[in-house]
Order: sequence, then C-alpha cells, then structure tokens
Amino acid sequence: MKVTVIDINGKETGRKADLSDAVFGIEPNNHAVYLDVKQYLANQRQGTHKAKERAEIVGSTRKIKKQKGTGTARAGSIKSPVFKGGGRVFGPRPRNYSFKLNKNLKKLARKSALSIKAGDKAITVVEDFSFDTVKTKNFTAVLKSLGLENKKSLFVLAESNKNVYLSSRNLKDSEVITSSELSTYKILNAESIVLLEGSLKGIETNLSK
Repeated sequence: MKVTVIDINGKETGRKADLSDAVFGIEPNNHAVYLDVKQYLANQRQGTHKAKERAEIVGSTRKIKKQKGTGTARAGSIKSPVFKGGGRVFGPRPRNYSFKLNKNLKKLARKSALSIKAGDKAITVVEDFSFDTVKTKNFTAVLKSLGLENKKSLFVLAESNKNVYLSSRNLKDSEVITSSELSTYKILNAESIVLLEGSLKGIETNLSK
C-alpha cells in the first residue's frame, strides 16, 4: 500500500511510503481486537473497591431484643445487613482485574486495528519533525496544517522526543507515543493516526517478528 508523505505544513514531499500489507492490509480479526481492548481497559482498573461485611462492622454483639413474643422478626445483632449501619451482603472486595493474552493474539489485534484505520483512510504519514523549544502553539500549528485541530489524533514517533511530547501534553484530543507504545485501544480510540516516516520500520518490525 502506497501512501503520500507530507510535511508538517500539509504539503506533499514528493515521496511515497510503502505500508506493509502484512500489517496494514490484513482481514481484521474482530474477536482479537475485542480481547485486546478488554484487557487494556481491565488493566486500568485499580480494583481497590471495598465494602464492610457484618463481621467487619464495629458494634455491640448484644442480642438487641428477645427471640420471641415481639411480633416482629427475630434479630440477633445490630450489625445485621437489615439494619442501618449494618454490614453489606456480598459487598465488593479488592481484586485484580488483569488477565493474560498471548503475544501473537495481541499482535494480530494491533494489525487488525491498523488495517481498519487504513481501510477508513484515517492514516497519514508525515515526515519526521522536531521542535527547538517546548511550545503548545507549535503543535497546534501542526494540527491545523494537517486539518486535525477538531479531531482526536494519535501521533506515533520512531523514538521519544521530549519537545514534541511536552508540546502536545496540554491538548486533550491529541496524544504522542512511540512505535513501541502502540496499542489496539489507542489506535481505535483516535479518529486519525499520524505516523511519522521514521516510525514505520519500528511498527512493521514489532508486529512482524
């Protein structure tokens, strides 16, 4: 698949990038995508939720009324769940929500996500760039030139670039990552994927080996 390479001003450079069909042109596996996104979201959960059950409530253990003759239901403890301030029945307990997925399945999911975006014409290849200083307006100018100022975008760099990353950090609809940080969730969560020319080799290497 051939894609025209543009610069940060949105103008064609006269070069074309070759996107591997093995990564950007496969038949998407929807179930693999579902599992990988599910794992990503599960890993974001802290799992620290906790409610006290009746054994953990601080209170008297005195039998609050006699067993018979009151005309109401029997009650043996003020910590019973039926009373205000009592313990909760089957309340949430701390747990780990993460689960394991095979590496090959995760690679298939990422390739499927990239193929979906490629099929939707949502992938743009931009020549490598950097900023001399950290300024949000520099990154905003790039978004405007690429027509992405009102879209949720994901920029994929070949390697970490502090100035580019910090310049984008205040913009809630844009995210800058490296090719090694690419995930199925982030690919699908963005309306437009901007691949820097130097990142293509890393992406294809990571997903092909």
